[in-house]
Amino acid sequence: MRLTLMGREGHALPMTTTATPLPAVRPSAAAAPAPFLVVLLAAGAGLSAASLYYNQPILGAIAHDFGASPTATGWLPTLTQVGYAIGLLLFAPLGDRFDLRRVILTKGAALSAALLFAALAPSLGALAVASLAIGLLATTAQDFVPAVAALAPPHARGKTVGTAMTGLLLGILLSRVASGAVGEHLGWRAVYMGASALVAGLMTVVWLRLPRMMPSTSASYGSLLGSTLTLVRQHAPLRRAALAQALLAVAFSGFWSTLAIVLSKEPFHLGSTVAGAFGLAGAIGAFAAPVAGAIADKKGPPAVVRVGALLVFVAFLAMALVPRSLGVLLIATVVFDLGVHASLIAHQSIVYGLDAAARSRLNAILMSTMFAGMAIGSAVASRIVESWGLVGVGLLGATAAVVAIVVRGVRAR
Repeated sequence: MRLTLMGREGHALPMTTTATPLPAVRPSAAAAPAPFLVVLLAAGAGLSAASLYYNQPILGAIAHDFGASPTATGWLPTLTQVGYAIGLLLFAPLGDRFDLRRVILTKGAALSAALLFAALAPSLGALAVASLAIGLLATTAQDFVPAVAALAPPHARGKTVGTAMTGLLLGILLSRVASGAVGEHLGWRAVYMGASALVAGLMTVVWLRLPRMMPSTSASYGSLLGSTLTLVRQHAPLRRAALAQALLAVAFSGFWSTLAIVLSKEPFHLGSTVAGAFGLAGAIGAFAAPVAGAIADKKGPPAVVRVGALLVFVAFLAMALVPRSLGVLLIATVVFDLGVHASLIAHQSIVYGLDAAARSRLNAILMSTMFAGMAIGSAVASRIVESWGLVGVGLLGATAAVVAIVVRGVRAR
């Protein structure tokens, strides 16, 4: 397979995708990358992001195996999300400063090792350490998307990046389904073992097929990291967007991190397979979310954010008011997933428009703050669910959505 890329002087350079060293690519290509390469990067984004969510449907099995309480096992998704939030900020400058292919391969190999360590964890404490490491290294998902953007020509960049984002979304959604099914039939350790093997196989293909990519800056890592904090101080719309999305993430994560526990108890008495299958319900809302992008172009992102937050509020209020109905729970899952994803798309539109030269760092700020909210949601919900069950989780999500609406306000932009 051959792929035509542009050299330093604008001349076409043939590239053969073999294991031999490949020519470095600048962030502008003359022709669209080969479909296989786009699919590879989309799969990479999906498998990396999936690592964040494997633990949610199998928390009940982990708790049973280690004889731990729901509160103790609830720290596993919390630590994973904390790791991801920290990793987004710490690793964001690496893709600008170094060859992105090398960054992906290094972090991907470490992610595979962390997943393997989780599979072999002898205690809940060891699994907690592995969960934090998995979160830090799952930020590889955010490296695959810029790689797609670097390979795509300007006239096809939006469509090509959209394909990678579809892969990332599928990874998030299907991870819960796969984890629930594998965990119930083969045990929770098999979930991590299989995930480790998949990531290792993916990195092998990336090593063989992905070209090297020239850094976009020679600035030091420290100066790039410092500029990230400067962006937070400079842009009030960024701060509002990050805080509002973090609040919605509290609701989102509070639900998903406790769903397996809720379903395992009265009145449902259902296993991890059903908990994982709820990810398919969430997929309905998530796949409808791109429509929100078109609406944001016409009506403006703030309108989409307010509607999205309102959907989240209504869905969680319904859970609190009708906590014993599986049908209501299923519909609410679709509705709040739609609201959260629509709001994220709108917030990304706001943030990307602030500074075209700093989009990766702006995105890192938005996403890291969002995952900090997810970590808080997991931690709080794991405590609430023991005493209040689904009613408590519903009230937590509804409250977070109301505060998000207040943060955005009528003048949000």
